[in-house]
Amino acid sequence: MPFTLATPCELLEVISKSRFLAKAAPVASAEEAQAFIQAVSDPTATHNCWAWKVGNQYRFSDDGEPGGTAGRPMLTAIEGQDFDQVAVVVIRWFGGIKLGTGGLARAYGGSTAKCLQAGQRMELVSRIRGHCHCRFAELALLKARLAEHEALIEQETFDAEGAELLLAFPEAQREPLQRLIADISRGRSELQLVQERGEE
Repeated sequence: MPFTLATPCELLEVISKSRFLAKAAPVASAEEAQAFIQAVSDPTATHNCWAWKVGNQYRFSDDGEPGGTAGRPMLTAIEGQDFDQVAVVVIRWFGGIKLGTGGLARAYGGSTAKCLQAGQRMELVSRIRGHCHCRFAELALLKARLAEHEALIEQETFDAEGAELLLAFPEAQREPLQRLIADISRGRSELQLVQERGEE
């Protein structure tokens, strides 16, 4: 069972006088991962190396460190801890002592692993998607009760009468969620499953 982080976390280490600050956060898409990397990277640091993994997608960067000594070990640490849907940035301030390629790989991979271990793990539940239309008068009540069914709103499109919601929820919650939507809307609205396209 893969895990993600419940909340962002960070960890600071000093290795041979260089400071390594690892920052990790849960992300749901490549765009979220890149936004997190841009938000936490420090332009005054010597290097801002990063790696992220979202399902079958992943990317990493050595940001000027010798090839293969930062981003790849960080990705290996993410996978080694059985994490998915996370992004990690390790910010390094050079302290004057060169670590060599092996030392760099251990420093970046180790900082990533320790940061993830220190964070709060959360099991990743596979979710299916469905959409429904909800009138304005019922919207607040429906939103308040979605958490009971572990349902997340992925998209919300408003029209004159209310909102079309795209929901993601565990398969086991499908029938209870269908009943909830039917009850709140007094039968006017129903949950329709989205047919998932194959991997693109």
